[in-house]
Amino acid sequence: MTPTSPTEPTSPAEPAIPTEATVPTEPTASAEPTDVARPAGGPAGRVEVFGVPGIGEVRPGDDIAALLGGADLRDGDILVITSKIVSKAEGRVRQAPDRQAAIAEETERVVARRGDTVISQTRHGFVMAAAGVDASNTAPGTVLLLPEDSDASAQRIRAALATRARVGVIVSDTFGRPWRHGLTDVAIGAAGVTPLEDLRGGADTHGNPLNATVTALIDEIAAAAELVKGKLAGVPVAVVRGLSHLVTEEDGPGVRALVRPADEDMFRFGSRDVVFARRTIREFSAEPVDSDAVRRAVAAGIAAPAPHHTTPWRFVLVESAQTKVKLLDAMRDAWIADLRADGFTEESITKRVRRGDVLRNAPYLVVPCLVMEGSHTYRDERRNASEREMFIVATGAGVENFLIQLAVEGLGSAWVSSTMFCRPVVREVLDLPESWDPMGCVAVGHAAAPPRDRPPRDPQDFILAR
Repeated sequence: MTPTSPTEPTSPAEPAIPTEATVPTEPTASAEPTDVARPAGGPAGRVEVFGVPGIGEVRPGDDIAALLGGADLRDGDILVITSKIVSKAEGRVRQAPDRQAAIAEETERVVARRGDTVISQTRHGFVMAAAGVDASNTAPGTVLLLPEDSDASAQRIRAALATRARVGVIVSDTFGRPWRHGLTDVAIGAAGVTPLEDLRGGADTHGNPLNATVTALIDEIAAAAELVKGKLAGVPVAVVRGLSHLVTEEDGPGVRALVRPADEDMFRFGSRDVVFARRTIREFSAEPVDSDAVRRAVAAGIAAPAPHHTTPWRFVLVESAQTKVKLLDAMRDAWIADLRADGFTEESITKRVRRGDVLRNAPYLVVPCLVMEGSHTYRDERRNASEREMFIVATGAGVENFLIQLAVEGLGSAWVSSTMFCRPVVREVLDLPESWDPMGCVAVGHAAAPPRDRPPRDPQDFILAR
């Protein structure tokens, strides 16, 4: 879930919202509420959605359940409550002359930024505009933060209403959607409502298998409820009636069931954090590497800037297990010979050589190489050295692009410099032209464990302004 538009409406006003709506679907044998679950993908019957007026301004410490004392509630109803009044009741109101500071405090990571608009991930796992910090429908000079735990909020409200009726509770908020204009309400908390309907394994009316259909039920209900609420209607709560088969005895998993894990999110990296997606991975799982994904990463690598309109990059993909072992054995032997010549003890040599295990344990290796084709030759060594350095910088940019794209493809990597110290050996084993200079080796695979936390670095420590 990666919305790209802010949570506040862009239009100066919204049309009046009715306080009652009826959404008919295919009728069932009985329109009475039932506790029997419908068949997967089957019709729900008649569904009613109506607002709960008269709640008024909510203040810190207010009891949401008590404010709903006049609501017509029946067993099997689902209450959809705007998160703003939950935030107000729970004291999530901040004096905030600087809204950006509040957004920064609520942000786990910034996904994208354009001007003052920030798309960020909250600690709840939601990716939304401004980390859910809202300056609408609150007193001037204040902002509303999302509830600390909207699932827990829904559970408390549901428990307080249990003596009146067996209901489900959804806490909703307004989200934008990627690639679409306009806002809609989604669930950010839930209790006592089935959150998802998994239709995979079934078939449609034509007999086609359903392989990917999982319906976000609580989001659909939240969106329907918004039709009778709205920011300007002064109706922050709606009742949805006719979906009693989705109301559960237990509180259930809540909205957490809808938050997509990072490793399943194809759109996880926004423009702001795609560079930071690259982390050194040294432990790999046995899952095979998609060679097409590596080739797409090479395409990103050769998009780097280069001098004189040249192409100084070559990427050798070591896809043969036999070639990989032969290469690493030859590199190890060359390394050991160098260490012995330097006077290291056998114990120290064994310890140092073990550092190369990251390459042996990786399921896939790539050797980036520098070529100087198209470089200029000068009459003095000073400029010739600068020319080579210029090509080396361009090659480094290509390697960095390659590593970043591997991360975007969901692959971990570790760049190791070892091939630079035994270039003749690497060229011989891989049968490379003499003009190709290996510039390290990249271990590629699926991470077996998250990378270690990176110590914080202050950019100011690396800047010299003149």
